[in-house]
Amino acid sequence: MSADRINELVSLLSAERVLTTAADLEHYGRDWTRWWQPAPLAVALPENIAEVQALVRWAIQRKVAIVPSGGRTGLSGGAVAAHGELVVSFERMHRIGEFDPLDRTLTVEAGAVTETVQQAARERGLCYPVDFGSRGSSQIGGNIATNAGGIKVIRYGMTREWVAGLKVVDGRGELLDLNRGLVKNATGYDLRHLMIGSEGTLGLVVETTLRLTDAPRNLQVMLLAVPDMAAVMRLLELARGRLALTAFEFFTDRAMDHVLTEGGQSPFETRAACYVLVEYEGVGDHESAAMAVFESGMENGWLSDGVMAQSETQAQALWRLREGITESVARYTPYKNDVSVRVSRVQAFLSDMDALFACEYPDIEVVWFGHVGDGNLHVSVLKPESMDKAAFEHACERVTGMLCDVLEKHGGSISAEHGVGLLKKPYLSRVRSAAEIELMRQMKRVFDPHGILNPGKLL
Repeated sequence: MSADRINELVSLLSAERVLTTAADLEHYGRDWTRWWQPAPLAVALPENIAEVQALVRWAIQRKVAIVPSGGRTGLSGGAVAAHGELVVSFERMHRIGEFDPLDRTLTVEAGAVTETVQQAARERGLCYPVDFGSRGSSQIGGNIATNAGGIKVIRYGMTREWVAGLKVVDGRGELLDLNRGLVKNATGYDLRHLMIGSEGTLGLVVETTLRLTDAPRNLQVMLLAVPDMAAVMRLLELARGRLALTAFEFFTDRAMDHVLTEGGQSPFETRAACYVLVEYEGVGDHESAAMAVFESGMENGWLSDGVMAQSETQAQALWRLREGITESVARYTPYKNDVSVRVSRVQAFLSDMDALFACEYPDIEVVWFGHVGDGNLHVSVLKPESMDKAAFEHACERVTGMLCDVLEKHGGSISAEHGVGLLKKPYLSRVRSAAEIELMRQMKRVFDPHGILNPGKLL
């Protein structure tokens, strides 16, 4: 039966674009979570929209589930294929299409890598501002499917803000051309925004028209050594009032230690409990403004040291201390929480969460970092070498249930920017009402009546 299905897929595409080797199934069948063993039927590599439609229609006929695959940089198991699904990879649909200088839009295919899109915008004198550490491998289709955020949300918002138009193949094999790049379109439900963040459960993103904006001017970067989270939040309030912020990131001393172990270099002689990376536009009298932030922070005890990048090379080195965290802890097979609360609740939330983890993870290292300027915090729980993986996973799931209690108390979300996927699915009902979830299920049945699009994820 499997051989027949593979032959049919080859007839739809070609032999070189239907992958079945164990190495390929392993590579394309998982994301960064590493919690599930991939076991897809095959990997299909379409090159155009018509082929995507043909694959969906074949899947309907054959009753085979489809898992869409981009850069597979997600951390919730949303791109995992563990039950004989067909992985549809968009890596060959990566063309950069029409640029409209008047609309200031760029049309790209779903498989275009985020960094490639950013570079294409720069070459046209503009900026695609959605940015994150995985920019070199994540793909635009996946960014849209999870409504990716990243390091610039404090200034530019989420991916949703930059999607002017969207082409999606739904679970019937129909092509939906949503909004068509319009700024104003008051003609009923905006299905574009329903697709954004739906994790491939309603349709497969195949093409998008992205809005571009002016590039930030003369970016400046400084790193501050901070005694505690209360001081971090004070500095955020202070910096927001004086600087044109584009990013405000924080990480703990433990996070810094892991990056330094992997070859990073600290600019400070003494250790601090927390570090804040501030990026801002160097406009107006920015030097005086930055100095005022630093001096006020020192006077109030909100920081103990700081360094300002004097070149692009130094700025990149400071950013590596923040962006190198995920890679530096990867060898520990971390269990990751990607949570968010309103910015005004960050300090109280962190206090409660810190107490919870101190009690429940007494012998397990927890690494904190995140986009504190928009209320998004990342928690990596590192598996001890001596601890059985199954026991570790069970412990993490138990504590995550308790974490949901804290999130409910503070009105937060169990997933800020990596989606629900498989990992967060058990906790969806803790942050979404029963009425909301039932409406989601009804939407799923409308757009995917055969239940073939990324089944088991999200809902």
